[in-house]
This record gives sequence, structure tokens and C-alpha cells, in this order.
Amino acid sequence: MRAIRPAILVALSGALPWLVHTAQAQETGPAWPVKPIRYIVPFAPTGTGDVCARFHAQGLQERLGQPVVVDNRPGASQAIGIETAVKSPADGHTLLQGTFSGLVLNPAFTEMAGKKLPFDPVRDLAPVSMVCTAPLYLALNASVPARSIKELVQLARTRPGKLTYASNGVGSTMHLAVLLFATRMGIDLLHVPYKSSPQATTDLVSGVTDMFFSGSLLLPHAKAGKVRILASGSRQRTRATPEVPTMIEAGVPDFDVSSWFGLVVPAGVPQPIIRRLHRETEAVLRAGLQGKVTDIELGASTPEELAERIRSELQTWTKVMRDAGIKPDK
Repeated sequence: MRAIRPAILVALSGALPWLVHTAQAQETGPAWPVKPIRYIVPFAPTGTGDVCARFHAQGLQERLGQPVVVDNRPGASQAIGIETAVKSPADGHTLLQGTFSGLVLNPAFTEMAGKKLPFDPVRDLAPVSMVCTAPLYLALNASVPARSIKELVQLARTRPGKLTYASNGVGSTMHLAVLLFATRMGIDLLHVPYKSSPQATTDLVSGVTDMFFSGSLLLPHAKAGKVRILASGSRQRTRATPEVPTMIEAGVPDFDVSSWFGLVVPAGVPQPIIRRLHRETEAVLRAGLQGKVTDIELGASTPEELAERIRSELQTWTKVMRDAGIKPDK
């Protein structure tokens, strides 16, 4: 074997830093971030989604070394904020809080109305990670004679179309969750839509309606004995109510409904930036954000897992709406 001459070794050693730099550049992509990052939240600056986004933004800011500024863009069932993000440069300096209602329910609802949104949630956005979920619960007024999902189903079958359920509007998460439950169990319930969750909660507590599928607003009333929580909608029991079974545990097949909040970016953002955002999001959630927010569950996902969730839930809820004949004017 011929020995490598010293001159060649020197030349190769001089090239090594360039080779390493090239490999790193291919992995990390363009320098990023190079300016403040805008984090669009499609809600007003109140509520679970806004709280989650602000904690997430603060954590990203500390890790990325650039300001991450929350920009609340509410309106049009989140379409204003989403469209703003979609039309932003795909350079990684615009983030969007993508949600179950904004990326799944509203697009499905709009399709059922024969209309089109100014964006496609699958084509125009690139998922990064799940960030948090707000658990939802099925609760009864304390006077309803049922202490489990099984007993509620039996009661509903003896009173078809008589038991009422509140929601915060036609096509809302609360409406469709109970509709899915009723469809899965073969029961007929009467829908009573309200303009807001607080109004619906008030009438549930006072006995105007029999049941309501909602979030943490229900917990103080359950503690006071005014409502009875039968089950949570997520696949796993919640930290806030570990004693409450899930709907699946209670006998409702394939039921997984929670109000989730994820991180997405405009389509076309370079993959190295998406991977970096994903890594930093995982680190933020591991660093103790969960301990600062008590009424939500935190946890990252891979970009692929979030993308699949959006696609599958769009199919599921479009079918639920189509089968029920739900339209905005109903």
C-alpha cells in the first residue's frame, strides 16, 4: 500500500473544517432566527389557547435568543389569523397556533356549507408539533338520574329526543362531541345551542339543560356538587381529574375529543428550521411549562404525527357532519 504523502495530508487537513461546515450547513439550513419571530394566535388575548401560546413563546424566546412576540388575530372562526400566517413569508419567522377548531372543525363546517376558506389546512401549512390540549368533560346536571355513561345511555333510550345537551353553537366542538357520542351509542338527544360556554354552563348548573360537554369551567361546579362529570373526552385520564374515566373506558368506542393546540408554520419553511423548532418545543415542554399551567395537558408530537392527526380528524368530522346533515343555517 502506498503511503500518503505529507503534502496531501496537509491539504486534506485544511479541507476538513470546510467539509464539517458544509455538513452542518446542510443540516441546519439557513441562519435562523435572524430577527424577531411573530407567533400568531387566532384568538383574543384570553383563554386557554392564549395562555398556552404565551408560555410557549416565552420558552422559545429564551432558547432561540430572539424575541418571540405573540400577535393575537381573532375573528371569522380563526380564519383571519390562519390566513395571515399562510400569506406570510416561509422563512421561519412567522409561527401559528394551529387548533382543533381552526384547522379541523371550521374547514369541515365550511365545506358542508358549500363554501371555501382562503386556505387549505393541509396544503398551506406545515405542522411542527403538538403543544397542549385542553381536556373536555361530559357533565350532567346533578338532578339527572345517571351516574355513569352506561346509565346515561340507558336513560336516553327510555326518553328518545327528550334529554337535552347544551353547546356554544352549531358546529362547535361541544356540539359535535356530543353528536359523536350519541351516534356511537345509538341514542337521540336534543341540541340546545348557546352563544358562549359560560352561558351554557350557567344553564346546565341551573337545570335548564341536562348535559354539556366542555372544559375546565365545569370543574368548580362539579366540586360544589351542582354538576356530575361522567367522563373525559381524551384517550388518557387527565391530571386534573385522574379519578374520572375516559369516554373509551366508559364504553364509548373510538372516542377521542379534546381541544388541542399545536404549532404550525407556512408551507415551504425549510425542513431544518422545522426540525429546530420541534426540538426547541420539546425542550420548552420538558423544562417545566407543565407545572405553570394547571388546566391543560402539555406534550409534543412529531411533525408527522400532527400532520396525520389533522388529516384523519378532517375525515372523521366531515363524515360526522355529513351524516348528521349539519349546516350553518340549521
